[in-house]
Amino acid sequence: MLPLVLGDPARALAFAGDGQVSLATFVAHVHGVAALLPDVAHAMNLCEDRYRFLVAFCAAAVRGQTTLLPPSRTRGAIDDVRARHPDSYCIGDLDHCGCDAVVPDADAVPPPHYFRLPDLLPLGDGPMPCLDADALVAIGFTSGSTGTPGANPKRWGSLHTSTAQNLAALADLLDAAGTPVVATVPPQHMYGMEMSVLLPLLGEIAVHGGRPFFPEDIAAALRDAATPALLVTTPVHLRTLVASGVGLPPLAGIVTATAPLPQPLAAAAEARFGCEVRELFGSTETCIFAFRRTAVDAAWTPYPGVHLQPVPDGTLVAAPHLAAPMMLADVVELTADGRFLLRGRQADLIEIAGKRASLADLTRRLLAIDGVRDGVVCQCDAADGSGVRRIAAVIVADAALDDARLLDALRVGIDPVFLPRRIRRVDALPRNETGKLTRVALDALLGGDADVSVTRPGQ
Repeated sequence: MLPLVLGDPARALAFAGDGQVSLATFVAHVHGVAALLPDVAHAMNLCEDRYRFLVAFCAAAVRGQTTLLPPSRTRGAIDDVRARHPDSYCIGDLDHCGCDAVVPDADAVPPPHYFRLPDLLPLGDGPMPCLDADALVAIGFTSGSTGTPGANPKRWGSLHTSTAQNLAALADLLDAAGTPVVATVPPQHMYGMEMSVLLPLLGEIAVHGGRPFFPEDIAAALRDAATPALLVTTPVHLRTLVASGVGLPPLAGIVTATAPLPQPLAAAAEARFGCEVRELFGSTETCIFAFRRTAVDAAWTPYPGVHLQPVPDGTLVAAPHLAAPMMLADVVELTADGRFLLRGRQADLIEIAGKRASLADLTRRLLAIDGVRDGVVCQCDAADGSGVRRIAAVIVADAALDDARLLDALRVGIDPVFLPRRIRRVDALPRNETGKLTRVALDALLGGDADVSVTRPGQ
């Protein structure tokens, strides 16, 4: 048996503007909520409040239930996951189911079998809970960026081991006496689960109960922390923070994942906020298994005991927390010092006129252009009259950067055959709450005329 939560009962497990919640109070809330839950095998946790997510997740685990983590909180995603698990119910903290919007639709109809947490969480009696190492505590679903969302079972022993690895990898950013964490990513996402749910359960970590989105909200949440906090975020949020000019209190550090972090953005964030920006690498399938300081290093350092084996379709990842090697779609190049470089994904490589390029690299070059605030490069699904599937770009850019100037800037670094033949300007890209662009969203934006590979699998 392994503990569900670790530490002194008096330590802070969560905090917000109105104070802290101790581990002892948290455990009492877990037992109180567990007594209310329906007797069903699977629970889909839709809680907006991160502390209530923690309580609901642990209460479900105490009842022997598996928490389903949908790829998003849209009604379609919820219905799809529930269709796969008809013996499930939804648990949330609002009168409605929530959605991907920053402000959930108050008129949204709750999903079937919806259990709403009480406003005042009940207190119950019981010991510090423990779980069997083989307990299936969660099933994480991939985002659908590369197709149909896949289901990935997570057992408590595996999460225990992977969380210990994460704590060790972040030890130099964390205070042994306890470090606050503020996260902009939802706890339903595997990266958010690892960094803002499992860390406070199994480490000397107190997590902010909210999920701040706008720069001013992030700054306010960081000010709620009694000591410098670790900011858990994404490249999209980090870019917005850097550009906003909003001042932040001193930070213990910044960690980021879910999409590639451009080196210039990492360097700008370090200069702007006076702390290290550490990029984490993993997937829903593998959990986090490597890191790098992107501002100064291109190579990734794998966690101790992690072994990578390049194969034709990607990379096999073996790790202490994985029962068997997992396939990763990314192609890597192993270095002599035991680290690795990412070389894109097999599905990301395109060939035109006998020349090859990577959509991810083309997107990176697009985002590096002054005046481009967001964007993606994709390959059109339909071929032109000569049988070539041409390149398109969707951008959010300053008005002063017209198409001619944009193409001139791209021409400096890429072969002319890979220049976008179609440029579409939008007010905002249809990113989800972790900053990802799913294939479905981009297909809808471009009328089904794009084949796109823009995000890593899982995370």
